[in-house]
Amino acid sequence: MLLLLTEKERVFRLIHHLGAVKELITLYKDKEGNNILHLAGKLAPPSRRNIVSGAALQMQRELLWFKEVEKIVRPSNLQLKNSDRKTPRELFSDEHEKLRKAGEVWMKDTASSCMVVATLIATVVFAAAFTVPGGNNNETGAPIFLKDGWFTVFVISDAVAMFSSTTSIMMFLSILTARYAEDDFLFSLPAKLMAGLISLFASIVCMVLTFSATFFLVYKEENQGTLAKLVAALALLPITLYAVLNCRLWIALLHSTCWPSRFMFRPGKHRLF
Repeated sequence: MLLLLTEKERVFRLIHHLGAVKELITLYKDKEGNNILHLAGKLAPPSRRNIVSGAALQMQRELLWFKEVEKIVRPSNLQLKNSDRKTPRELFSDEHEKLRKAGEVWMKDTASSCMVVATLIATVVFAAAFTVPGGNNNETGAPIFLKDGWFTVFVISDAVAMFSSTTSIMMFLSILTARYAEDDFLFSLPAKLMAGLISLFASIVCMVLTFSATFFLVYKEENQGTLAKLVAALALLPITLYAVLNCRLWIALLHSTCWPSRFMFRPGKHRLF
């Protein structure tokens, strides 16, 4: 994560090292009347924003930066206006309006795509619950493999896949219907996206497990044992692909949503003054 620290974050940590002197630094203004919070409210260059992928996460990082600088500024400075008669928050809103709109489009596109996958999984596992492998006993109506251990795996994994995919759909639906205010990008929207992706991953894992359990039930004879194991091994491929392809997005969501200050803005242990 140290590689994700930009020059601004390093300067921010250095200001923390100064101890009491930082109180004087926060009072400085440039020739346009901008204090340190005004400067934090300006849009970062693309080279700094592109540290994280996705306009929504870039907007979140900009908000985190602004909120963190806001903590070291005196309350009276929050409403100070520069030469353009703008407060720091007004300047931030004007500078980041295009990024906010781009973040809204990115978030909605991501949620829509993932919701399609979650809906397909929910449809498949719902149908699988009423099409048990091996069929039912003609006399009692109970599943033939009811006492088999793999049938228990089949039932549990199918149920978890159903519930997790439904949860994922609800999360992505809430993203699509959000109001997309600036502060929503700080925690609410990324947290919903992270919950949706995690539940979607759980549904994919359980769906594959359901498929594998079915193969072990149907082809459990000794001469077909190799085939069942081969198919079960191949079933790991979509799980691995999903995890690898979305690994960077997951890490970015976890770092910026769960503990952003720990990695981005944590001051050093020693002060210069």
